[in-house]
Formats: sequence, structure tokens, C-alpha cells
Amino acid sequence: MSTPSVRAHPGSSRAATARHGPWVPARGGVHLAEWAAEFLGTAILVLGGLSAVVLDFGAGSPVARAVPGASPRLLLTGALFAGTGALVTISPIGRRSGAHLNPAVTLGFWLTGHVHTVDLVGYVVGQVLGALAGAAALVAVWGARAAPVHDGLTQPAPGVSAPVAAALEAVMTGAMILAILLMVSSPRTMRWTPLVVWAVVTVEVWQGAPFTGTSLNPARSFGPAVMTGDFHAYWVYVVGPLAGAVAAVTIQRFALPDVVPLSAKLFHVAGDYSTSLGHFPSAVRRSEAG
Repeated sequence: MSTPSVRAHPGSSRAATARHGPWVPARGGVHLAEWAAEFLGTAILVLGGLSAVVLDFGAGSPVARAVPGASPRLLLTGALFAGTGALVTISPIGRRSGAHLNPAVTLGFWLTGHVHTVDLVGYVVGQVLGALAGAAALVAVWGARAAPVHDGLTQPAPGVSAPVAAALEAVMTGAMILAILLMVSSPRTMRWTPLVVWAVVTVEVWQGAPFTGTSLNPARSFGPAVMTGDFHAYWVYVVGPLAGAVAAVTIQRFALPDVVPLSAKLFHVAGDYSTSLGHFPSAVRRSEAG
């Protein structure tokens, strides 16, 4: 395998380049291990996260009997759903690919130059197929108990128009991705990215689910849409999150020019960094050293 070239990051200010050192750009090619990790990680996210939805709101829910109020159950659901993603992120699966698990996250890192176009396609295909596998597993595991939550289908609440739902999804996804970009922009905070994303997504599910279902993720919404055959509002959960990703990167680039993501991985430890993703090697090593 050839050694990746080293140069300045094209989106970095001179101050950021001086602070973080040389930049290793994203590498093209076929990275089946990373794409498979995105497939498996997204499948686990969808199965585990939507199982929390069924457990808290499905038919015969023991949680509903113990906690009658919908709001505290939404908070619990958000914590469990986001917690599933956090666990995948710190697992060997997540550390292999960077644990994007979401086309909007991969798009964001592609826009920052951390993901090669080939990996953009490979990651998104893996995520979409993984979400479909996770949704199919959900139906197989929970059966009729998942019917009250429409097998995890996301759709705008009654009284919320599709454009408004798309705008809300854009705002929530943009906030999540901006939090990721900020956290991975410092060696001191990189390791805490999964915890911060867990907190952000938990609150967004708690507060946003009554309006949009809080998808934040085109792949997560794709799986249940296929299983139910209901695509009438699916565009909301593609346009909204992807627009949010573009907005987050735009804010980071123009409003915070000295804030430059050091890595496209949400978590990693020494020795397992994938060279297919763009990164600042010296800054990444500082984060590993604590």
C-alpha cells in the first residue's frame, strides 16, 4: 500500500495548519472493511434504537405501564437510541469506519474534505443496506408488537406540514453535525465526541419526536419505509438531514474558520486509525496520548 501524501488541509487557516501540523488527505480506492463496518454498525443502530421505540411505545409495553407519561418515555427512548449509537461508535466496528452510520454525517465529512468521493458512495450504500437489514430484523424480532409504532416509520405528526418537518429535521441534524465537527476539532475533546452526540440526540428525540419523529438520518428512515411500503413523507427525512449537514459545514467553514476537524472518526484509539479518511496525524496522536 502506498504512503498517503501529506500537505496542508485545503479548508484550514494558516493558524490551524500551524497548530495541527501536516494533513493526510482522504484516500480513494475500495475499502470493503470500512463499508462493511458501516453496514453492520447501522444495522445494529436501527435494530437497537427502534427496539427501544417498540419497548417504550409498542403493544403491551411494560414501560408504558410503569411510566404513563409520553414525555419521560420519549426521553428514555432518546437515551437508549442514542446510547446504541454511542456503543457502536466506541466498538471495534465503529473504530474501523469512524461510525458515521448516517449519510448526513458522511456528507458533512465529504464536504470538509475528510472523506473521498469513493468512500462517500461506499459508506452511504453500506448505511442504507444496513438500515434495511436492521429494520427487517426489527420486524422479525418484535412482530405485531411493533405495529403501533408502524415498524419504526418516521412521519410528520398531525398538524405538522412536510416542509415544516423537513426544516425541523434540518435544524436538528445541523446541530448534531456541528457538535460533531466542534468536538473532533480539538485533541482534548475528540475522545468525548460519542458522549456529546449521545446527549444532543437524546434531547432532540425528547423534544423533536412529537413533531417529526426525529430521524436525523436518511438511512434510519429508509429501512422502515421499505418494510411498511410507505414512502409518502420519506423525502422529508432525506432533504432535511442532508440540508442540515450542508448548513453545519457552512457554519463551521465561514463562521468558525479556525475550527478544523482533525479526524472523520467519531472515536478511535491508538493503533486503529483508518488511513482511508483524511486526518491530521500529529493532532490525532496527541488525542490518543490524552
